Amino acid sequence: MKLIQTIKDTNDRLAEVEGLSFTEQETKGTPTVTLFPEERYQRIMGFGGAFTEAAAYTLSQISEEQRSEVIKSYYHPIEGLGYNLGRTHIHSCDFSLENYTYVEEEDKELRTFSIDREHKYVIPMIKDAREVRGEEITLLSSPWSPPAWMKTNKEMNHGGKLLPEYRETWALYYAKYIEAMEEAGLPIWGVTVQNEPDATQVWDSCIYSAEEERDFVRDHLGPTLEVEGYKDKKIVIWDHNRDIAYERAKTVLSDPEAAKYVWGTGLHWYVSEEFENLTKIHDDFPDKHLIFTEGCIEGGVQLGAWHTGERYGRNIMGDLNNWLEGWIDWNLVLNEEGGPNHVGNYCDAPIIVDTQEKEVHYNSSYYYIGHFSKYVKPNAVRIKHEMDHHSLQSVAFQNEDGSIVLVVMNETDEAEEVSVVLNGESCALTCEAHAIYTLVI
Repeated sequence: MKLIQTIKDTNDRLAEVEGLSFTEQETKGTPTVTLFPEERYQRIMGFGGAFTEAAAYTLSQISEEQRSEVIKSYYHPIEGLGYNLGRTHIHSCDFSLENYTYVEEEDKELRTFSIDREHKYVIPMIKDAREVRGEEITLLSSPWSPPAWMKTNKEMNHGGKLLPEYRETWALYYAKYIEAMEEAGLPIWGVTVQNEPDATQVWDSCIYSAEEERDFVRDHLGPTLEVEGYKDKKIVIWDHNRDIAYERAKTVLSDPEAAKYVWGTGLHWYVSEEFENLTKIHDDFPDKHLIFTEGCIEGGVQLGAWHTGERYGRNIMGDLNNWLEGWIDWNLVLNEEGGPNHVGNYCDAPIIVDTQEKEVHYNSSYYYIGHFSKYVKPNAVRIKHEMDHHSLQSVAFQNEDGSIVLVVMNETDEAEEVSVVLNGESCALTCEAHAIYTLVI
């Protein structure tokens, strides 16, 4: 059995320690977490982060050696976090250097369509990550806004809606993007309909009601991808917060003609931690899937903060315990400001690169994510577990090789004791204050 720990007031960061073993002794009144590997739930796709222009540009500002080390620290299957998922933006998002599209103004036939811009920073980063991973990276692609001329407000920022006369053109735009990326050697696994369709942002954004998203998928995006030869590409709806995710999913997925094109629902973590809404979606639509598509710490860089890592741990556990199958962080890397971001919407990231001092900083969030992504392998299955401790949090899986992975987190200011019980045997675990543990059994 392996025990890996990350503890706040120590130097332990994904540190493997010895000494734990199962015995037939009783738990002697200690709270327990009991594992039931025979009861199985969802299969896990994996973990990853977003290849934004901001991330790729930031890495271009440091030495090639440092850049390679950062990519390795995420995507190497053993020496890194073992990431196998990624997200891209279809033309610009807020974490781009500016607003941009892939076509010239008013090109309704999309004859000028070109992703040449992505060949400068984004595509090389994805290809390098793939090389480090040693296999294809599952890529999910999302638009933040149609081109300004396709919208009611005639700008990419500040919300607005897609004009009805451009629905078919916009649907074809997704297919053109898939085609161009695949010509560049990068297979696209799927697309989301719209990043955060319920939020009017000061950056690239576009509003869809639930009914509008349903109709766009049913009448335009789904049929267009099919006609263009991309029937196998997954379509993910919502791509927004958990608070009203169930209502959105119900509206779209209750229509069988729309639902037949939809793989599942994408979630962000902003606004609320109503993890139970994922289970509500799963219970009503058990043949559909759930994937986390974005989450980050807002408000700029917070070097050395510990609560940021704990937010990641709490959210990953909460979602996985409620049928989530894949987890994709937001920016893989940001600079010392928490950008670049073309509207100043600075955020934190697990890895921060100080482009002035040429230094790379690993935040607590990097290590907390690693407690899941390094040990819960693609195609692992979540298994039943029961935790009777009042303050610890946990989630459990079984990998394809039969190994069982239990992650336990303590967000409190006190050390807590718990006994891990499996097949009638137990193992005592001391969970230090503000710490996270992964047991591989």
